[in-house]
Amino acid sequence: MEEKEMNIRQKLELREHDILSPFASFSDESKGRDRYEKPCDLRPVYQRDRDRILHCKAFRRLKQKTQVFLAPQGDHYRTRLIHTLEVSQNARTIAKALRLNEELTEAIALGHDLGHTPYGHCGERALNTLCPEGFSHNEQGVRLVEILENGGKGMNLTFEVRDGIRNHQTNSNPSTLEGKIVRFSDKIAYINSDIDDAIRAHLLAEGELPVKYTDILGHSTRERLNCLIHDIILNSEDKNDICMSEEVHEAFMGLRAFLFETLYTNPLAKNEEKKATHVIIELFEYYLKNIDEMPEEFVKLIDNGTTKERAVCDYIACMSDRFATNTFKNLTIPKTWNVL
Repeated sequence: MEEKEMNIRQKLELREHDILSPFASFSDESKGRDRYEKPCDLRPVYQRDRDRILHCKAFRRLKQKTQVFLAPQGDHYRTRLIHTLEVSQNARTIAKALRLNEELTEAIALGHDLGHTPYGHCGERALNTLCPEGFSHNEQGVRLVEILENGGKGMNLTFEVRDGIRNHQTNSNPSTLEGKIVRFSDKIAYINSDIDDAIRAHLLAEGELPVKYTDILGHSTRERLNCLIHDIILNSEDKNDICMSEEVHEAFMGLRAFLFETLYTNPLAKNEEKKATHVIIELFEYYLKNIDEMPEEFVKLIDNGTTKERAVCDYIACMSDRFATNTFKNLTIPKTWNVL
């Protein structure tokens, strides 16, 4: 087909082959969707997936879900939504420099944390103990885009985007370079933003970070982001892999381990987690006994073969921090009333 006979999507797909690296994921070579859809005449598949994620309810709920610090006092601490946008920005910078598919990279980045629970990782741990099938936010993210969104119809995203959402954690191996970029960008974002938030909360000072790591990575958030992103780009150019230099990677993982040993277990930062865990447990037990009080879309899951425990986990995982707290209050705290 001659270019003048092509629609806009086809021209964009052709342009990808002219511009992108041979290691990129080309839109017209996607493994596709579980259910066939007529192609858009304007947007390649990964751009279409990116748009679907941006407009879905689960994405909007991220603005009221905990990143690390539960219910902090102040407007400038990261929420899960801000973290997601920072991951997307870092990932697109790397993908653009390496001539990889920015739209696939952004779709994975925007979707990577859709499966997170209220109250951050303590909510995830609580549901993992309650659900007989277990619970992890990455698998829940895939379940959400395949089943839970759109009233049980899912979003019918491409294989590559779902693979990136499922495999964005440290011990996973995404099937695309774009997914590998997001996996690195996630850690880059949360390590640096968590340090920044901890300094803002007076839980940590820049000078308390181990100098054996900061002498390599940098002595500020800006310096560390600059170092890490440059290092990935320079060490991944013209390779069918996404990697860091050995020195930077060791310092990066060392700094991450330091945060897990100090900040993420800090009693001041985590002093509300027992309460949050209690809320999750109480909500789970209540809805397990009162299935019909859940929204219809979650009750229908059970009618279609999902276990009650799984459906209740699905409902709770979809809650924002505020909605979970208010629901708990409404179910457990007596209200005043008047007799006329």
